[in-house]
Amino acid sequence: MIFDPTYLCYMAPAFLLMALTSWYVNAAYKKWSRVRNQSGLTGAQAAQRLISTASYATTEGQGLRDVRIMGIGGNLTDHYDPRDKTLKLSPGVATTPSVAAVAIAAHELGHAAQDSEGYLPMRLRSALVPAVNIGSNLGWILIIIGLVFQLTNVAWLGVIAFSAGAVFALATLPVEFNASSRAKRMLAETGIITSEEEQRGVKNVLNAAALTYVAGLITAVLQLLYYVSLVGGLGGRRRS
Repeated sequence: MIFDPTYLCYMAPAFLLMALTSWYVNAAYKKWSRVRNQSGLTGAQAAQRLISTASYATTEGQGLRDVRIMGIGGNLTDHYDPRDKTLKLSPGVATTPSVAAVAIAAHELGHAAQDSEGYLPMRLRSALVPAVNIGSNLGWILIIIGLVFQLTNVAWLGVIAFSAGAVFALATLPVEFNASSRAKRMLAETGIITSEEEQRGVKNVLNAAALTYVAGLITAVLQLLYYVSLVGGLGGRRRS
């Protein structure tokens, strides 16, 4: 199905959007990773300050003192792992005293704050993970079986299973937007970021990152619509 011209009609805009988004994220990160923040803190140091600051811990959620900071290889591989309460930072973020570094570290710590307070959208997204894993592997198999053997009900079952990915992408948006909002507030409240230029840089980096999730949702929806068109066409052929 990947060589179907119809597939390219649906997915070409998504591929272009993902490419542009990736370029924008890298450009924003590259620009603001060269700008030293006035506090002189690296991403790891900023995260540690946010974790240990009592005023922040009381206003933004309890339990952050249990979060551990660890290094991880790669570039922009930073993430928070709720399974072991670990904030994992890439070398460029952990060891660089830049505006981009503290923005990314604070964003990931925003996820830790969500986890500590049981933020509902985050819990919902986590609950969807098993369905997404099953749907992404089983969905397209059922669709192919349904198309090959003209089993419309089986094909539609595959579409439903595959749609879990789009639902997950949709559920991800409020989680990521909220983490960015928390990051901006954290950095301002603790004085890690003070100047208007730094605030603009933090906003630029986090907004660019947010666009990747919007692009991911659009891609998932377009792919789902492609499968819907295939299965809908199968039903039309059977009636004729």
